[in-house]
Amino acid sequence: MSEDPSTQYWYNMKTGEVEKGYVSSVVDRVGPFETHEEAEHALEKLRANSAKWAEDDASDNK
Repeated sequence: MSEDPSTQYWYNMKTGEVEKGYVSSVVDRVGPFETHEEAEHALEKLRANSAKWAEDDASDNK
């Protein structure tokens, strides 16, 4: 990601909308994403990352 984050896409967790640039408060947005489509799938990406981290933590505690 070499592009300026202020011009990239963000997923607003509060509204469920994709935004370009710093439209909403930092506490409400997730990103940045390079494309609008990537930002649309932000929740899927977050769930996948969370599941992987939980799996990694479980294997570390064995």
